Amino acid sequence: MNVQSMTGFARAVAERDGTSIAWEVKSVNGKSVEVRLRLPQGFDRLEPAVRQTVQKRFARGNFQATLTVARAVAQQAQPVVNEAFLKDLAGLAKRLQEQFGTQPATADGLLALRGVLDIPDTVETEEERAALDAAILSALDTALAGLELARQSEGAALRTLLSGHIATIEALTLKAEADPSREPAAIRERIAEQVGLLMDASANLDAVRLHQEAAFLATKADIREEIDRLKTHVASARALLSGGGAVGRKLDFLAQEFNRESNTLCSKSNAAAVTAIGLELKAVVDQFREQVQNLE
Repeated sequence: MNVQSMTGFARAVAERDGTSIAWEVKSVNGKSVEVRLRLPQGFDRLEPAVRQTVQKRFARGNFQATLTVARAVAQQAQPVVNEAFLKDLAGLAKRLQEQFGTQPATADGLLALRGVLDIPDTVETEEERAALDAAILSALDTALAGLELARQSEGAALRTLLSGHIATIEALTLKAEADPSREPAAIRERIAEQVGLLMDASANLDAVRLHQEAAFLATKADIREEIDRLKTHVASARALLSGGGAVGRKLDFLAQEFNRESNTLCSKSNAAAVTAIGLELKAVVDQFREQVQNLE
């Protein structure tokens, strides 16, 4: 399966018996599937079906879908003018002009008044309405397929980017593991140097006890567990990207684990070289997590 970004846009048009249908759909990042609709007046009946269609197709994202329906002129109901009411309003407007000097009434102004012009609803049979609804939902499927392709295209680019971050995390982990400061000989030399400095500062200190405490601190500062966990997380991240699908949440969890191990590695480090590696690791993990936020 392909991984998907949560951002994308698509448009689909169709026609049914002279009626033009157009869908525009777009999506951005979201914690779950949220759908906002813009439907023409009289088409609210389609809202449940549209929401269900989007929710079945996608796992995450904030979606906005806009429907435009344009009927052919022959299908449009002819406007009905209440001529008697219009005549009365025109006469009233003229008297107001003569008595109070108001501006003369205009045709468009009079026609815009409530009750003057009425456009009745288009009369259609149940069969015609059902056929139009089916055409609209079919066009929606086409638009959503286009949106899915757009999200997959951006998802492919994100996969390449994230794979690069994972490779860098692995390389830094191996670099920390191989750092000379972690060699037993280097650790013994550092402990002996620290104990020697303390003994020189005070002859009353117990040399044996100092060696025991230094050995304990050296063990506590060992980063073997952090390195092993980082390697495990690298393998898990690669498996998720390879498997595809809606892996954004799982990769976000792994990003938190990467960050936790990086922080612990820095806090445990007793060598400048390892600390520098840990700080570089944290920077890469931040970039990884930022990009993961865009995945479904």
